[in-house]
Amino acid sequence: MKLHGYFRSSAAYRVRIALNLKGLTAEHLPHHLRKGEQIAPDYLALNPQGLVPTLEGVDGAVLTQSLAIIEWLDETHPNPPLLPKDPLRRAKVRAFALAIACDIHPVQNLKVLARLRQLGLPEEKVTEWAAWANREGLAACEALIKGEKGPFCFGPTPTIADLCLVPQLANARRFGVDVSAFPRLLEAEAAAKEMKAFADAAPDRQPDAE
Repeated sequence: MKLHGYFRSSAAYRVRIALNLKGLTAEHLPHHLRKGEQIAPDYLALNPQGLVPTLEGVDGAVLTQSLAIIEWLDETHPNPPLLPKDPLRRAKVRAFALAIACDIHPVQNLKVLARLRQLGLPEEKVTEWAAWANREGLAACEALIKGEKGPFCFGPTPTIADLCLVPQLANARRFGVDVSAFPRLLEAEAAAKEMKAFADAAPDRQPDAE
């Protein structure tokens, strides 16, 4: 398999964690987002959205969108499972993951922040926007799992919820958010970071880290 990504991309970070948890290896092909390498014609032919990650399977199949990739990995390599068996629990885990992947991450990603700069917003306002998006979204995520037993988001083992949470907390810190306001999220993050699969997927462990 080949994983097209970028060390600081939280979406690619999620997939790196999933691969590690499944004990799978992939050739990592970096695309520097700040240099626009994701919109090079050859990469757009692979992923028309010009986003990372993209996963090329051993059979040549191409998958885009991090959660679609992670669920495919979970279905084709079911151990350890990243979703509960119970349908209601599965829906709750997916809802938490989607709250991050669809409602927090997209509005503070590089593409949106670049557009805000193009519209003339000063850099401090751009950072304020990103911090607001993280703070508001993570507050909701804190409430979603407040009553869930830990140490992970939804119990004793990591799920796709944790795969989304850990990279997003890293983003929040990068934009100056005081994450101490989210003790339940921090509990799940601490449990995750004790696992080698999460630690090895961290941005500063990647060969293209700057």
